[in-house]
Amino acid sequence: MKHKAESGALYSLGVIGALIYYLEHATTFVIGIVGIIKAIFWPAVIVYKVLDLLHL
Repeated sequence: MKHKAESGALYSLGVIGALIYYLEHATTFVIGIVGIIKAIFWPAVIVYKVLDLLHL
């Protein structure tokens, strides 16, 4: 468990990058809120899709 902080930092950078992307492309307040939610949960969606693709 030495490298727990490194994975948290990598996840945080991914969330920040996704947050910037979604907020830059938001045209309304509601779409901005949806972008914030997407930025937080995008890693779970990616893992789900990869596991589905691998039929696991």
